[in-house]
Amino acid sequence: MCLSCRRFATLLQLLLLFYKYIYMILMWWSPFSYTPGSWVDKKGGMDLSDYDVPNATSLLLIGPKGSGKSSLVNNISRALENDAPPSGRAQVSYNYAAGEGTCFLHEYLIPRGSGSFCLYDTRSFSTDSSENQKMLKRWMTKGVRHGELVGRKSDNMTLKARLKCKARRCFSSSQFRAVDFVIFVVNGISVLESMNSDDEKQQYSEMIASNINNPLLSFKDDKPVVVITHGDLLSLSDRVRVRTYVGELLGVCPTRQIFDIPENNESSTTLAIYDMLTHCLDRADRNLPAKDWSMTMAKVCAIVHLLFWIVMAMFVISGFFGFHTRPSVTSSIEEVEIPSSMDDVEWAEIRHLWSD
Repeated sequence: MCLSCRRFATLLQLLLLFYKYIYMILMWWSPFSYTPGSWVDKKGGMDLSDYDVPNATSLLLIGPKGSGKSSLVNNISRALENDAPPSGRAQVSYNYAAGEGTCFLHEYLIPRGSGSFCLYDTRSFSTDSSENQKMLKRWMTKGVRHGELVGRKSDNMTLKARLKCKARRCFSSSQFRAVDFVIFVVNGISVLESMNSDDEKQQYSEMIASNINNPLLSFKDDKPVVVITHGDLLSLSDRVRVRTYVGELLGVCPTRQIFDIPENNESSTTLAIYDMLTHCLDRADRNLPAKDWSMTMAKVCAIVHLLFWIVMAMFVISGFFGFHTRPSVTSSIEEVEIPSSMDDVEWAEIRHLWSD
């Protein structure tokens, strides 16, 4: 072996040791020291109390059918939770072409029971773009809640009946959470097939571009992050090609806003998950809305107004019942027996009145 090759091999070994050292540090560092609002940019003289900070930051997972949204939930859970089940927290469809996939919104707090952030696994996109637009508009404007059924007009009668039966045994939370940031999940294999194929398979890339450029999914100038899955089934060169192609297609930086997260337990996958979550949570805190003090004052005025009328009603009711329970002077007079003549007066009994 030549000297230059030995130096290169030594340098490579040092890089690998450094990489493992960084990985061990990240394993000891808990990302859940993050709390909602901890990364807020306090600009313009605003403080944290001036922002509408959620109880838990909500990250919405969206994407086509078979993109790997549920698999991504399991990857994040395994990377960041010590008590994650081996089978994963989210149910993954094996044959998504034959199955129904995820039809109910599922909330996953990371870690369990924490107030850090939560992932929302959603139903896949439809082939009808108008249904996708309607679905995204409802989530981004009204919020999302755990257990909510995501139905479509295009669902056949058999599927609607089956989903209706499932909804009877499903608990739906009454609490809506506002979406704080969006993660767009795509299948790397499907993207690779659409790159050099006929018009039919190119529709996958067109559908990705049309949905990610939806202004409802952006927070000011921040577009959703893109996660490419199933990279473990592709070669390294194909993974680089897919990542570059998606970046050019969507107009985002491939190295900063597109994350290649395959379904494995390698240290590189864990680091990619950390980088992706850091980007999402930072953008979520950066775009937190300010508190609407006019609405707060309106609520306070409404409460004061309600309390005033409650006090007035209590006063009127107490006065009404107090008037009817007051002893009657007329009845008291009628109870006194007035003698009809002076002869009826018993003078002996009242003699002490003037003798004293």
